[in-house]
Amino acid sequence: QVSLVESGGGLVQAGGSLRLSCAASGRAFGSYAMGWFRQAPGKEREFVAGFSWSGGNTKYADSVRGRFSISRDTAKNTMYLQMNSLKPEDTAVYYCAARDGTMPRVESWEYATWGQGTQVTVSS
Repeated sequence: QVSLVESGGGLVQAGGSLRLSCAASGRAFGSYAMGWFRQAPGKEREFVAGFSWSGGNTKYADSVRGRFSISRDTAKNTMYLQMNSLKPEDTAVYYCAARDGTMPRVESWEYATWGQGTQVTVSS
């Protein structure tokens, strides 16, 4: 049984930064791909970034490339999303997710395990 817990959300002004964390537990993650998704009110959940837990295969949505960075600490079983140059349109609930497979996917249905989400609000 895999479980994910996000933290680090909050309120920030446009142009500011936040770092989200996703603590994973339950099993070894070497064969997993991980992803960050977000969902704004009235919109569908969308892919933000993802990678293979074993390393590599990093992927970003066009809307965040160059501003957001995904990383992990294998010793802590924790994944991070560093968000810089935040914009009001980045406001959403952010979720981390895991799928059994080495390649990250952009479709949310590809991921079997989800965290509870953390709210990010960017004020203009």
